[in-house]
Amino acid sequence: MAASGSSSKSHAFQAPRGTRDFFPPDMAVRRHLEECWRHTSTHWGFQEIEGPTFEHLDLYTVKSGPGIVSELFSFERSGGDTTYALRAEFTPTLARMAVAKGNSLPVPTKWFSIPCLFRAERPQRGRLREHVQWNVDILGLADPSADAELISVAVAALDRLGLDPSQVQVKYSHRDVVARLLSGLGVPEEKLPTAFELLDRRDKMPPEVFTEKAVALGLDESGVQRFDELAHARTEPGVDPSTLGDLSSDDLEQLVATHRSLVDHGIADWCHVDLGIVRGLAYYTGTVFEIHETSGKERAIAGGGRYDHLVELFGGPSMPACGFGMGDVVLSLVLQDHGLITPDTLMPQPDVFVVCADDGAADQLIPICTRLRAAGLHARRSYKSTRNVGKLLKEAGQHRARAAVILGGELQEGIVAVKDLAAGTQHDVSLADLETTILDMLASP
Repeated sequence: MAASGSSSKSHAFQAPRGTRDFFPPDMAVRRHLEECWRHTSTHWGFQEIEGPTFEHLDLYTVKSGPGIVSELFSFERSGGDTTYALRAEFTPTLARMAVAKGNSLPVPTKWFSIPCLFRAERPQRGRLREHVQWNVDILGLADPSADAELISVAVAALDRLGLDPSQVQVKYSHRDVVARLLSGLGVPEEKLPTAFELLDRRDKMPPEVFTEKAVALGLDESGVQRFDELAHARTEPGVDPSTLGDLSSDDLEQLVATHRSLVDHGIADWCHVDLGIVRGLAYYTGTVFEIHETSGKERAIAGGGRYDHLVELFGGPSMPACGFGMGDVVLSLVLQDHGLITPDTLMPQPDVFVVCADDGAADQLIPICTRLRAAGLHARRSYKSTRNVGKLLKEAGQHRARAAVILGGELQEGIVAVKDLAAGTQHDVSLADLETTILDMLASP
């Protein structure tokens, strides 16, 4: 019998289904998104936090009920009796951290995080078992302006990435407004969660299935028709919500107040009311929103809203709060579809690439690179044995270096050649002036 480990030699190991390997170009895209998220968050006054990659399982069941367990990667420590789960979302961790700080939390508390999240579900386009997500939250403010500020932070990041209102739109609504409209249609209070879930899935099912499930809510033919109209009631981008019909003055004011704040933030043309947006999760309490590509090709880029009772649910004080999450998977697909990310151009670009065109100068490759790096330059070198200058400069160009330093026979006299790869010009430089020459070259337009 063959040794137990021998089969591994012929086994082709692959990444687990629903996960990704990040090779350098892929990692460059990921860091590009994370840099944009972090830059936007800090410029809007949010502070970064982080929590553990796994939590106690009941942290998730407290918020979402026992049904969430089938969607989690859960485990028990060997020899222990405590069940843990890889974090599937960050909001429960945020709530736990807020409770731990208690009354010492400033008002408002503005936190953001960029965690890795895990979901034990069927992988599909735009939804994987592991992804990176940008979470942004405001604790302590109940005013609609806080909801609008959250939306404006998300829009600012999308704008920074090159997207515009013709490509993506924020769809927003209000849970209380929709609940009152549903009650007016005849939906019993105990069936409101089911009606919310149906609205949340309206675009993911055929019309006949939607109608069948609406009838199951206890609606007559007229009620089903009005329910379908509600599911598709929306305004045009930037238009005041008062144009919506069949809303009470109080309900309109809920939506108009958010609209005014969006106008103040200068992003009204990115946003429109869509009463079919309710966010299926039960902990949302007020304004809710999703960000979608206008073509409808992809899943939601981001989603969030107000969750005024969540901190209290975890044992903390009653505290108004709102937040959103934006995942990297759908966002990357949208940016690729619009030609806004090219992995190769996002790779780190060296300032200078050092090559050797003479065997006698080979022993100076590393010392000169060391000098350049000590001067604060991003310096790389060739590892090729060839002394063909054309091939070496081609390699420098492949690395997208701005300048190349060519070490040749003149090095014995303290002279090197410096080539500006962008301009195509080349001249000899004293070794003593090398760092200054390259720094001046990089500073020029």
